[in-house]
Amino acid sequence: MELKQATNVTYRETGLNEEVLEKLIAFSVQWETENSCWGYRANAREDIEGRRIFLAYQGNQMIGYLFGKTECQPNQQAEIPPETPILYVEELYIQPDFRNQGIGKGLFQYAEKRLRGEVEYLVLSTATKNWKAILHFYLEEVDMRFWHATLYRRIPADI
Repeated sequence: MELKQATNVTYRETGLNEEVLEKLIAFSVQWETENSCWGYRANAREDIEGRRIFLAYQGNQMIGYLFGKTECQPNQQAEIPPETPILYVEELYIQPDFRNQGIGKGLFQYAEKRLRGEVEYLVLSTATKNWKAILHFYLEEVDMRFWHATLYRRIPADI
């Protein structure tokens, strides 16, 4: 797949206001209709309130977002030491016409710059149906590290 380069894309962090809330909810409704993630449902206000919000714009048009919650890594055995400040990335969404242009990677890079000194890690999980593409994106493009996976297999009824 050829990676087109997005032009005139700017990134910014924002607080939650009615205009941003309306746009994020509309994007999430669009995402839900794409049916690309297991169990995804459109957001409501309470899903977004209290989150760090990073936006991508081309000109004056919002074309994507990344949001998440800052927290301390729970006291459990994990790759990340207990009580380490993290941003748990809850959603990353780019409008379909703007995908594969480096905008998602740009949002991650921008968020890292804004969060430097506040959190030590970006952490996420995904329920995408296109796991090969998403693993390529997060592992190869964004340079994240693999932590764990949940896999499943339905037992055939005819055994």
